[in-house]
Amino acid sequence: MARIRPFQAIRPREDVARKVAALPYDVYNREEALEEIKKEPLSFLKVDRPETHFPEDFNPYDPEVYKKAREILQEMIQEGIFIRETKPCYYIYELTMDGRAQTGLVGCAAIDDYLQDVIKKHELTREDKELDRINHVDVCNAQTGPIFLTYRSQASINEVIEKVKQKTPLYDFMASDGVRHVVWVISEDRDLEKITSGFAGIQSIYIADGHHRTASAVKVGLKRREEHPNYTGQEEFNFFLSVLFPDDQLLILDYNRVVKDLNGLSKAEFLEEIKRGFELEEKGNTPYKPEEKATFGMALEGTWYKLRAREEIRSTDPVEGLDVSLLQNHLLTPILQIMDIRTDKRIDFVGGIRGLQELEKRTNSDMKCAFSLYPTSIQELFAVSDAGRLMPPKSTWFEPKLRSGLFIHEL
Repeated sequence: MARIRPFQAIRPREDVARKVAALPYDVYNREEALEEIKKEPLSFLKVDRPETHFPEDFNPYDPEVYKKAREILQEMIQEGIFIRETKPCYYIYELTMDGRAQTGLVGCAAIDDYLQDVIKKHELTREDKELDRINHVDVCNAQTGPIFLTYRSQASINEVIEKVKQKTPLYDFMASDGVRHVVWVISEDRDLEKITSGFAGIQSIYIADGHHRTASAVKVGLKRREEHPNYTGQEEFNFFLSVLFPDDQLLILDYNRVVKDLNGLSKAEFLEEIKRGFELEEKGNTPYKPEEKATFGMALEGTWYKLRAREEIRSTDPVEGLDVSLLQNHLLTPILQIMDIRTDKRIDFVGGIRGLQELEKRTNSDMKCAFSLYPTSIQELFAVSDAGRLMPPKSTWFEPKLRSGLFIHEL
């Protein structure tokens, strides 16, 4: 059963929350992060990307960089930019993009639930990417970016959230990208207990986004356990900062593909090869967005096509039946000889937030053809995770992105 608990957050003052809140650290490269900090000196990126305070040729993983992050965080607390909550609380975090709202609960999840597979994964992690956040969390003695978790909607939790949302929010601001962020605090003991017990009745929670940050948080917790062999399990380092969304709140966008060449095939040869596994329908010059599972759009030399997977290549297997797998296993690999999309430079990926216009732009510049996909569903993510399997890379694109700096969990 899931163990979720409230925490005594460090959070920005209400009047500066909009300035502090920042997109996740890995959305930016170093130059972009530096530019954001110049535009907004209070941006939490100056804590999440501390290498921006050093010369460009300075090693971003040097111990001094992480010390700088801790120093800046402590300064912001001492200056009153951040305040410490008077008691452990939960928070409601609602994000609205393009008129659609999704509401989650901010709390702390147990590292033991991750280790015992109550919190389920669907991606592999890379040790080099983990190490940076391990050092950041450990040296700062705080988790600064929440993990994006999801679970099957639970009525008793929803009731508390809906009740508290009738109250005046703690934060309510529009970010520069047009996403509205609203936060309410849950502080009444009865409500806190109802939420905690509600999660105790949930068998599985799933990582939606943030596998590397989760793994890093867990490894810091294990390191602290080694340093404190008499730990009780109640210490804050046994938990990690999370925003948990019920499944009926989430929207997964398509994660599309663009390819550099046709593997030596002519256009006519390529189309004939595709017909082995897919029904092919020409759609003219209007971008085609798939409207159902197992259908794909393809842009090639100014023309769009609809591809529909033939019944014989479809699968009920939770991984092989994913649309990203159908495209990979029956077109990208056998026809275009793109074997490993993690390393092959002939393929690139375009998040659905950028629209089909970005696919057309790429095919008119640096790519030969593009594929639009039907989004992976949250139920498919659950099925893969429940089977103990892994999703192919670049299977899901979640929007809007959670902001860092609104909630800090001190270890």
